[in-house]
Amino acid sequence: MKELVENESMNAIERSSNEEPFVSVIMPCRNEEQYIERCIESLIQNTYPKDRLEMLIVDGRSTDNTRKIIHTFMEKYAFVKLLNNEKRIAPAAMNIGIQNSKGEIIIRVDAHSIYPKDYIEKLVRRMIQFNADNVGGRWIILPSDKTLIAEAISMALSCPFGVGNAYYRIGTREPKEVDTVPFGCYKKEVFKKVGLFNESLVRNQDIELNLRIKRKGGKILLFPDIVSYYYARSSLKGLFKQNFGNGFWVVYSTKFGQMPFSTRHLVPLFFLLLLASSAVFSLLFYPFIYLFILIIGLYFVINILFSVRISMKNGFRYFIPLILAFSTLHFSYGIGSICGIMRLLRFEKSAG
Repeated sequence: MKELVENESMNAIERSSNEEPFVSVIMPCRNEEQYIERCIESLIQNTYPKDRLEMLIVDGRSTDNTRKIIHTFMEKYAFVKLLNNEKRIAPAAMNIGIQNSKGEIIIRVDAHSIYPKDYIEKLVRRMIQFNADNVGGRWIILPSDKTLIAEAISMALSCPFGVGNAYYRIGTREPKEVDTVPFGCYKKEVFKKVGLFNESLVRNQDIELNLRIKRKGGKILLFPDIVSYYYARSSLKGLFKQNFGNGFWVVYSTKFGQMPFSTRHLVPLFFLLLLASSAVFSLLFYPFIYLFILIIGLYFVINILFSVRISMKNGFRYFIPLILAFSTLHFSYGIGSICGIMRLLRFEKSAG
């Protein structure tokens, strides 16, 4: 990829506003009153020509002030539009947006995020420059609150011990061809080739779509100079709930087709299975209790080492919150994956 960057001409052709590709920004949302105003504001402030842009906000029957906030923007900006999503899930929202879009380029955005002024422009330029089917950038995690727990959660979600080798989270020094990017900027023609988002997948629908793109010979690129900022969950309860769902769907998604797993997706599952099996076998054969102690002890030694390392940079007041954040992240994901396996087995049994 480095050679590709070096060989590409960086002298982009200057084009007037009406020569820019028309872009449809699609934002699935539901009950996002805390975040959606600053999200929309950041997109409005983007430098991309507004006469070549539409923002389609697809709301899943919000019961808070989300729709009221959206309407205040619609009164000021003609390119901001509201669509209804009766199914209330993200893949259905994306499909509604795509089917109602006018753009030749589709950009998916998240209401929990904010975007720099050059975000849209950089995505479009990179897509044209490298003739990619989907491009994306780094995902910088921000705390949702000023509490120690909220700040520790954002640190844990940006650390390799917390999220593995997810380059869009931990960063990369140069552009990379990858299997997936956060949200994504797609050529609209891609959806004609591979189909729309799979509405059977409540989570991981972007991973599954990108798998279809890769199978068709498509190119998905991650650029470190493109960034978005995501507000993480502010409490351990919220983190547990979110990552339980992530762990559940990374396994249960296999019910609806082949999914591209990586090691980082399955490590929490194997960790908890090994921990649980050693605990159960210790009831039958006592020496297994030492294996249980070894596994749980090794985990917390590594947890403590990373927590100390991060605390040395940011302050030792984060030490205990980091241990709790890492533990919540890993155990919730693993428990979710185990529940996903149990649901799969129950499905296969009922189908048989």
